[in-house]
Amino acid sequence: MTDQDYDYLIKLLALGDSGVGKTTFLYRYTDLKFNRKFTTTVGIDFREKRVNYTGKGADGMTEKNFKVHLQLWDTAGQERFRSLTTAFFRDAMGFLLMFDLTNQQSFLNVRNWMSQLQANAYCDSPDIVLVGTKADLQDVRDVHTSEARDLAEKYGIPYFETSAVSGIDVNQAVIALLELVMKRMEQSPQGAPSTKPNGSSVTSQEVQEAPVRGRCGC
Repeated sequence: MTDQDYDYLIKLLALGDSGVGKTTFLYRYTDLKFNRKFTTTVGIDFREKRVNYTGKGADGMTEKNFKVHLQLWDTAGQERFRSLTTAFFRDAMGFLLMFDLTNQQSFLNVRNWMSQLQANAYCDSPDIVLVGTKADLQDVRDVHTSEARDLAEKYGIPYFETSAVSGIDVNQAVIALLELVMKRMEQSPQGAPSTKPNGSSVTSQEVQEAPVRGRCGC
């Protein structure tokens, strides 16, 4: 892949307890389908997707389309991998903080993950979207929407309830995080790490999905 293939490389990182559904969430987003065969992630893995982003050009007036290459990092939730996964926090430009709507403890542990982020991310207030997974399992739900919304409001971050099975709000959660990252980049060149600066000013107006251009595992 050459520099001419995209305008921006944006690195997003999914984190949360083991078993909350990070891998299936990312697979649903990149491949638009649900895969039941995933096993527990060991260490770090990642997927990739290309999206088109419509914002402003360098003059701040002209509308311009940007090709954004997303790297979506999938982290292991187990404690024994914590030192490895937190090493990737400073390179990530935005975070999908996930918990399982059928597992109250995974929701309570969101506060611990927030502490990890505040200690290891690129700044004290990184761009984060709170994501409740497995929204399709209403019969065994253990976390009320009001609880999650209150926590998200406390931290001042968006909240989405998603399902990798049905695809509900999976795309919307990623788009919301991408828009936060692009807005930060526009407001302050030093606000978020940028691996592909090109001198253009970008605002958050519209994101449109483009076909998947490949994925990698490591």
